[in-house]
Amino acid sequence: MADSLSVAQGREYLAIPGPSVVPDKVLQAMHRPSPNIYEGELSDMTDGIIPDLRRVARTRHHAAIYICNGHGAWEAALANVIAPGDKVLVPATGRFGHGWGEVASALGAQVEVLEFGKSSPMEMDRIASTLREDAGHEIKAILAVHVDTSSSVRNDIAALRAVLDDVGHPALLMADCIASLGCDRFEMDDWGVDVMVTGSQKGLMVPPGLGFVFFNDKAAARRSELPVVSRYWDWEPRANPEEFYQYFGGTAPTHHLYGLRAALDMIHGEGIDHVWDRHARLACAIWAACDVWGQDNGPLRMNISDPAHRSHAVTALRLETGQGTALRQWLEANMGLTLGIGLGMAAPDDPARHGFFRLGHMGHVNGQMILGLLGGLETGMRALGISHGRGGLEAAASVIAGR
Repeated sequence: MADSLSVAQGREYLAIPGPSVVPDKVLQAMHRPSPNIYEGELSDMTDGIIPDLRRVARTRHHAAIYICNGHGAWEAALANVIAPGDKVLVPATGRFGHGWGEVASALGAQVEVLEFGKSSPMEMDRIASTLREDAGHEIKAILAVHVDTSSSVRNDIAALRAVLDDVGHPALLMADCIASLGCDRFEMDDWGVDVMVTGSQKGLMVPPGLGFVFFNDKAAARRSELPVVSRYWDWEPRANPEEFYQYFGGTAPTHHLYGLRAALDMIHGEGIDHVWDRHARLACAIWAACDVWGQDNGPLRMNISDPAHRSHAVTALRLETGQGTALRQWLEANMGLTLGIGLGMAAPDDPARHGFFRLGHMGHVNGQMILGLLGGLETGMRALGISHGRGGLEAAASVIAGR
């Protein structure tokens, strides 16, 4: 065990998978007096935010903003297309697939879960078989999580659309991009997604508090068929407001909008393709280090074995029971580095849960931040006597250097 001198003083680094690091430009934009919510600058700025949100979502269709977290965005999307008694299909690859299904169930939907475990992506053959069995087209929507933040799996949404088309099933394809938007490549229109939900606190680099729902004309038509839609969750006045307040169903989230404007300027200034490439390069650096650390009988393992199915925004890892929590606690106390807990990988009362942890590498991150994160991890493993292979930092540096 190392000595007890802490070097945690200085600027802390929050490396959890959301809320992500908030850029100084966003914080500065939010640090201002409250504006007029009835006319003027705020209204004009919001009119420009909507098309820029659509650019990030890669859609020409509709966008609605809600004052809520990701769970609220789940409910907002469902409230516009699912009536009590409707059936939805949930291909679950982690805790958040189940979570969206639970929201649907609470709204009165019949939820069928296809369980794919906590370390594997969706299997398209199984989904195709389920859809073929639904000859009466009782399934009204598929609730698909693009990146499940708990398991760090990245699912193939384009392939899921191909399955629907091959089977000839009319169900809406709904995608949860809360962890992936602005990190992993996502093409709403080109991939045939009907409804997409996300939040402000991850790839969009704004504090928690805004939820977004994007929807196409097929989904809008489904909403018009429902006998009743919640007045607050109704996306129609938000996407097509006659007055400014209708964007938000009431008072605007003033300071979040200023922060969002600054964040969108940063994203579009960099270019979305470069944003995706940056996240991919930094994720590969993390994986390279973890591969090396797991050698020589080291216990460190990435939850998703196939790199093709790993998220570029979050990496779920495991050590031996107890070591994950011990490592997190040591790093926070001694290095000023906060890692994410292992979420949904074991029951709350199961000691195995203390072997899991997660790294968030989403949004406002660069090479030196990731190398600092990895250096902290290696330091913590050394301090705690956790066995690991040597050379992880060198492997990561080579990836970032493009070697």
